[in-house]
Amino acid sequence: MHLLWTILLGGIAGWLAGKVMKGDGYGVIVDIILGLVGGWLGGHVLSWVGVHFGGSWGYLLTAFIGAVILVWITRLIKGNS
Repeated sequence: MHLLWTILLGGIAGWLAGKVMKGDGYGVIVDIILGLVGGWLGGHVLSWVGVHFGGSWGYLLTAFIGAVILVWITRLIKGNS
């Protein structure tokens, strides 16, 4: 059940990041991947600055922050504005 909850929250975080950064989502699969990898990245970035969020809302916020960072980096590499 934990894995399904993580995938669901990761998908929501990726979708939100797609909306904020591009104005549209990237598709269900890419949104889930963005959210899951974003959760990992966001957890590391936030721990480096000493910030830790707990619970489901905290994971969602962490994954969202990480997904936004991933989209931003991808846009920098691809040269998109």
